[in-house]
Amino acid sequence: MNPINPINPTNSFMKQKRIHIVTMGCQMNVYDSEQMLRILAPLNYRPTSQLDNADLILLNTCSIRKKAEHKVFSFLGRLVRMKQRRPHIIIGVGGCVAQQEGYRLIERAPHIDIVFGTFALGRLPTLVQQVEDQRKQIVDINPRKGSEPLCVGEPVLKAGRATAFVTIMQGCDNFCTYCVVPYVRGREVSRKPEEILEEIRLLVESGVREVTVIGQNVNAYGQKNGHGCDFPTILEHVSNIEELHRIRFTTSHPKDLSDRLTEAFCKLDKLVPHIHLPVQSGSDRVLRRMNRGYTRDFYLKKVARLRNVRPDIAITSDIIIGFPGEEGVDFDATVDLVRQVGFDSLFLFKYSDRPNVAAAKFSNKVPEAVKGDRFSTLLEVQREFTLAKNKALVGSIQEVLVEGFSKKSRNQLTGRTPCNKIVNIADGADGMARVGQVLPVRIVEAFSHSLLGQHVGKGYGKYPGKNGGMSYAA
Repeated sequence: MNPINPINPTNSFMKQKRIHIVTMGCQMNVYDSEQMLRILAPLNYRPTSQLDNADLILLNTCSIRKKAEHKVFSFLGRLVRMKQRRPHIIIGVGGCVAQQEGYRLIERAPHIDIVFGTFALGRLPTLVQQVEDQRKQIVDINPRKGSEPLCVGEPVLKAGRATAFVTIMQGCDNFCTYCVVPYVRGREVSRKPEEILEEIRLLVESGVREVTVIGQNVNAYGQKNGHGCDFPTILEHVSNIEELHRIRFTTSHPKDLSDRLTEAFCKLDKLVPHIHLPVQSGSDRVLRRMNRGYTRDFYLKKVARLRNVRPDIAITSDIIIGFPGEEGVDFDATVDLVRQVGFDSLFLFKYSDRPNVAAAKFSNKVPEAVKGDRFSTLLEVQREFTLAKNKALVGSIQEVLVEGFSKKSRNQLTGRTPCNKIVNIADGADGMARVGQVLPVRIVEAFSHSLLGQHVGKGYGKYPGKNGGMSYAA
């Protein structure tokens, strides 16, 4: 029996304690935070949304950009007075900043009790227990043991949840010159297929209808220790799970986007027509300095192949603005690539030096003012494309997987189309009973970041479609 999975019966006699987790960064951190909740349950910790009520506060951090790291220390600063008022509370910092900074975190923020790195997640219950018993500060950034990522057991099963992330691999071997991931997450390792499939089956049994399989370089799954199973094959296995409607994956590296994976978009009905494929720059000279391992032409051919296989596919991407040495001609090449591809949306980032990475030592740093101007220019170019693509959907009927209430109004439901467009549904009368259902929704209005739709359920019937998907008929 796994000692960190079931709640020890003797815990029923222990005082129930409250835990508040603040998650920053990528989907991997969202997944890891859920695992923290699960593995700390045997210590009688239960989640609370109220920071002031917590006995244990955990900050799950991101260090991919300098701005994200600044948010970590800003939040920690807010906890100083709380720790003074309530010295019994335990404050822990995990994730990538913890792995990167180690003991320096406590030197900078001495009110921290635990620093646990990305490889120490499974040891967290022991660390918390030690602080409770001994009231001492602990730093654990010891590296991964073995050639496989930690599997902490059964997933967190939440009632009323339609979507879930599932980590299938961790780490990265690419060593892009701007990126800290290989240093804070380690080298690429893949989970066993049977563990992945069992986790997804349990999630589906709990009501989840869409899973996003994730990894720092997810389409490299199985290249090193995939136990005879590569990424297209694991997607095929996942697609055979009954009652699962949709599969997504992120994040992909263009050089690892194989023809078999591309073809999966037309062969697997449950694999949604959306891919996030970071390009980072449209300039070959900058791509070489980034050590991305592909050219502009290579990327454009991958996009053309995707659209040939699946014409309705939505493509989103990441771009770094102001990489060291980026000149005006390089930026122009990036703008040209954005216009040529016509992305559905873009995530833009201003370059910032990160510890340990090669680019931190590069000369010819781009001034912040220039970065700002280029950022604004590209943002406006992409805004036009995104809005035009959204407006083209007005009047169409889209299949929307309901995820819950809209942030804007309790009278609206919200969900996503297969192409990952956010749709707020005007008729939210049925409330949470609709979560997990795929509804036919007529799009009535388009905005830059979302769509407004009207459920057209009356006169429509839902029935099982091909390969477990859902179809509609009048």
